[in-house]
Amino acid sequence: MQKPLTLLACLLLGACASTPARGPAPDRAPAPKLAVETRSYATTPLTPTPSDLPTLDAFAAASFVAPNGARLPYRLLSPATTEKLPLVVVLHGSGAVGRDNKAQMGPFVRSWARPETVRSFPAFVLAPQAPARTANYAKGADRLLASRPGAGLPAIMALIDDLSARLPIDTDRIYLVGFSMGGSAAMNAAALEPGKFAAVAAFSGVPPERALAGKVAPTPVMIVHGDKDRENPYAPDLAWAGALADAGGDVRFVSYSGMAHVVPPDMMHDDAWRAWLFSQKRKKD
Repeated sequence: MQKPLTLLACLLLGACASTPARGPAPDRAPAPKLAVETRSYATTPLTPTPSDLPTLDAFAAASFVAPNGARLPYRLLSPATTEKLPLVVVLHGSGAVGRDNKAQMGPFVRSWARPETVRSFPAFVLAPQAPARTANYAKGADRLLASRPGAGLPAIMALIDDLSARLPIDTDRIYLVGFSMGGSAAMNAAALEPGKFAAVAAFSGVPPERALAGKVAPTPVMIVHGDKDRENPYAPDLAWAGALADAGGDVRFVSYSGMAHVVPPDMMHDDAWRAWLFSQKRKKD
């Protein structure tokens, strides 16, 4: 009778069967791969300082004829040295498209010629002026805006190669920097030639198709965008940064709450993001 009694006791107490397998653990949100750096535009200085910005004449004017026959005006800040130095390529927005070799020389470019900046970040600084758009926009596969290389971008890529062959440029430290269309073009350039550039800093741009994130992931990228931007919307850049992070990329996303379509004034002369840029080197296979 021992077994029936034992079985009855187990049934009454709910302890006779083997311990039931536990159900799946409650779902937990995965740790975000993208860390967003949030800043308030309302608390940033609204005018760049100092005000004694170098003139565009600090950059020598020249022109380049690309292999496709396109003539590309450009200006170049050249340190007086034979030492190999980085090359910073500053790409302009759509408002500077043309051939006068002046319109691309706004405060963001000329800030690189400030004596303090030259001392802290010695480099060749290239400011090409594209005669045609360097990036075009259309809805991407995810229905958010995406950019594609424009007709003006190939000549810039060829100019970078030409200067790298003629000047003492450290080809492991070529940096792309751009605002608006220039930021869009910088990200597309990194996708066109993966592994060519040491880092990208894109301000208020429209990113490429998110499916291209794997190509750009080996290149460190800093993206800066205001959440009140009505010209180049904020959401595509955030989605692109997330795609880069998911692809294993080294990506910084700096979000300015309350900022429209501008370069943040507090970053115009700031050393911190330039120090991040200059700390990057091209990853070799």
